Amino acid sequence: MEGAVSMSDVAAFQPEALQLPELSPLALKANPFLAEQLFSQWFSLPDTSRLVKSLLAAAKTGEPLNAVGNSSTTNAGSGSSIPSMFPSGCTPPLSPRSVSGSPRTVKQRVGPSSLGSPLKVISEPVREVIPQFYFKNGRLPPAETRERCLFDIDQHFYGHVDGLQQNEFKSVAKDICKLPSFFSTILFRRIDVNGVGIITRDQFIDYWVKGNFLTMDLATQVYIILKQPDHEYLTQEDFRPILREILSTHPGLEFLQSTPEFQERYAETVIYRIFHYVNRSGTSRLTLKELKRSNLVAAMLQVDDEEDINKVLRYFSYEHFYVIYCKFWELDTDHDFLIDKENLIRYGNHALTYRIVDRVFSQVARKFRSKIEGKMGYEDFVYFILSEEDKSSEPGIEFWFNCIDLDGNGVLTSNEMQFFYEEQLHRMECMAQEPVLFEDILCQIIDMIGPETDGLVTLRDMKRTKLAGHVFNILFNLNKFIAFESRDPFLIRQERENPTLTEWDRFAHREYIRLSMEDDAEDVSNGSGDVWDESLEAPF
Repeated sequence: MEGAVSMSDVAAFQPEALQLPELSPLALKANPFLAEQLFSQWFSLPDTSRLVKSLLAAAKTGEPLNAVGNSSTTNAGSGSSIPSMFPSGCTPPLSPRSVSGSPRTVKQRVGPSSLGSPLKVISEPVREVIPQFYFKNGRLPPAETRERCLFDIDQHFYGHVDGLQQNEFKSVAKDICKLPSFFSTILFRRIDVNGVGIITRDQFIDYWVKGNFLTMDLATQVYIILKQPDHEYLTQEDFRPILREILSTHPGLEFLQSTPEFQERYAETVIYRIFHYVNRSGTSRLTLKELKRSNLVAAMLQVDDEEDINKVLRYFSYEHFYVIYCKFWELDTDHDFLIDKENLIRYGNHALTYRIVDRVFSQVARKFRSKIEGKMGYEDFVYFILSEEDKSSEPGIEFWFNCIDLDGNGVLTSNEMQFFYEEQLHRMECMAQEPVLFEDILCQIIDMIGPETDGLVTLRDMKRTKLAGHVFNILFNLNKFIAFESRDPFLIRQERENPTLTEWDRFAHREYIRLSMEDDAEDVSNGSGDVWDESLEAPF
């Protein structure tokens, strides 16, 4: 057959004498056996075998491989070139390729030459420069920030060759450090470790600039300045210096300067409120993480900017302190600054049940700081009243949840809730109120909470609902339970108009008005000449 090649013809094939005209793709397609035999014959040549071995050896050692297609620049007899079965000038033409549209189109590579070994490229690891992300002493400030700070420092220390005294340092704390002005005294003492009474420019730069305060956030700056150098936490005592400064300098507290005993009570109350809301671990050791998660630093800045201290509702309001202290004074009938169960049961016009008061004094929710058995001190009362009047806050929810969780397993069951509601039911009957059976109340509680597991209420469930406070009132505060069920629509509208106010804010506002009106009535009574026992009078 024309074009056919026998095995004997292939065996007698002499590659050196091979002379082939240009072959079209159609000719090879019609005789695929011929192309296969030609390749097998080429592959069996001694030069081809030597070339393959040299390429493999070069690949193992990582040397670059000689590329195919450089025969025009190398000697035909060189061992590095691929042995050719075609004489010079008679190589087959490249197959025609379209510039676009063909899947065979080869794009020009950018990067290492295709003539090099791919094994060589892969064997070299890519070295990426990772920027420093940990700084033992804090991240260094940008040069521009540092220079600007140094310029401001020079301006404040200009003309003070010997340095600044404490009364001249307040502008430095506020303008350069951006701290509340009442931090100036404690900051001055942190820098003036030897108690000289003067801070030089270089001393301030060493502490503030070289101490990397420029790159710290405000909460971290406050934390480092307040805490003791050898501590990694804040204690109640650490807040006393700034409270003394507030009491001596804030215009909204000037009237207290004639009554130092109540200055001390105000400072204590503010500190207790801070630790109640911020120190969520309950260890009396306030960490940097807790400080950053709180709104305490924002409240401090507000104190510095607001002349009316009562507008700073978080922690520092004097009216809030007034309410807390007067409520304690009302219950502490013998004024020994201690409260027992019989005193506390009178709280809120006998609003609480005996069973819940017993749980409070069992100290399952919080250990008393009072050293006398069966007695609650002023600090303990502050924690109690904030939890009672702000039951929907996170500290309040945790406090009352632990009181109701009789077995301490972290789950409230229907039996535990019924145990506390039984006394509520009895009180309803005594007050001629229409009693609500526990079965109906339980369905209402489950609907309000929507627990993840039917019949079991966890602390997480209580924190998810906005009605946690009402649930607690159902179980042990009859007055608030009845008040909620018969709420005035006007009060509901007021709550919606001021959603930022907490339950505690509203309670403190109402109580302050009531207490101030009572004080006014007492003043009128004293003016009429009636006998008044000043020892039993409220402290304000």
